[in-house]
Amino acid sequence: MARLAVLSYHTSPLAQPGTGDGGGMNVYVRELSSALARLGHEVDVYTRRDNPLVRDTVLVEPGLRVHHVTAGPATALQRGDFPRYVDEFTDSVATRFRCSGVPDVIHANYWLSGLAGHRLKHELDIPLIMTFHTLERVKADTFEAESEERSQQESQIFACADAVLASCEVEAEQIVRFYDATPSRVHVVPLGVEHAFFSPGFRPQARRALGIDPDVTMLLFVGRIQTLKGVDLALETLIEMRQRNRDAILAIIGGPSGADGRATLARLHERVAEAGVIDQVSFVAPQAHQLLSSWMRAADVTLVPSRAESFGLVALESSACGTPVVASAVGGLTTLVEPGVNGLLVHDREPKVWADAVDELIEPDRVTSLSTGAVLLARSYTWRSAAVSLAALTEELMTSGLVRC
Repeated sequence: MARLAVLSYHTSPLAQPGTGDGGGMNVYVRELSSALARLGHEVDVYTRRDNPLVRDTVLVEPGLRVHHVTAGPATALQRGDFPRYVDEFTDSVATRFRCSGVPDVIHANYWLSGLAGHRLKHELDIPLIMTFHTLERVKADTFEAESEERSQQESQIFACADAVLASCEVEAEQIVRFYDATPSRVHVVPLGVEHAFFSPGFRPQARRALGIDPDVTMLLFVGRIQTLKGVDLALETLIEMRQRNRDAILAIIGGPSGADGRATLARLHERVAEAGVIDQVSFVAPQAHQLLSSWMRAADVTLVPSRAESFGLVALESSACGTPVVASAVGGLTTLVEPGVNGLLVHDREPKVWADAVDELIEPDRVTSLSTGAVLLARSYTWRSAAVSLAALTEELMTSGLVRC
């Protein structure tokens, strides 16, 4: 069995997804680490301390520990402040390695953790596995550029990582195309879904539990409130449906995130008031898994209007609950949504087109087949499968020579 050090510098796997910088990556790190521990591996997750009251080490379950590392102030940081404390984080993690034993492999998540992992690889002579989650050049191609410096640093990490994990073939192709990465070092390891929580159920019962009218058409958006996630388009879709005299409502689950998060939320509130849909739109705080699944079971359709998406975990979780998805035809969403099977893909950002897609999915004679197709599609995605793939790759790297810069 292997010892894995998982770096999650800028957000903790213990944080609630949907707020601050927490999102699909939080779920990924927590669930994949847990699945590895249950296979018998020792997994230590290192994250920056953003609260002075948290314990240095939290035992999550046998074989899985989360370590809070002091790097900068023990408070939440603005996105632009994270890079300045990466070296301090790296120094602290290296000290812990030397005290408790050097791991067999480092698995770094997101480019900031990759900077730390790259340095630790060379200092301690251990393999580096990278999962980027989002990539600067891909975002620049589909949405907007953030930082040329980040792009260059990602390139350097790609050149030296012993293995890079992609969540699907689309992301693997983007990695090779945008970063000239060596194809043999890019490994597709699909994400999973926690089927104990995300599973089909009786929609009327879910609606009773949430206090939702059983007769309305319910749209659902789940994600961080920021421009990248396209929550504004979800709202415009609801407004378009109301203009068509559809008895529809929208639940938006998530909190503001990133530099534009609060401004995006303010614009949403203004638009809700302007369009006169205050009674039809609910803003809901981020939900734990057991509650989020109830919202997904209650919905008729989940909207995933992201401008860029490496995987699209919300689409998979919704499908596992038997709720079809209308999603942007971008990134990993194109592999998770099979048109006519568990939803529809939309290639533009016109609200009328999205409303047409919703109308198509809620046709009474299609509801049962779509729900069944969604559940069957999601069934093959498990965190255990992801952990088995990563464990096999880890064993391979432990006996191979390291890639050198």
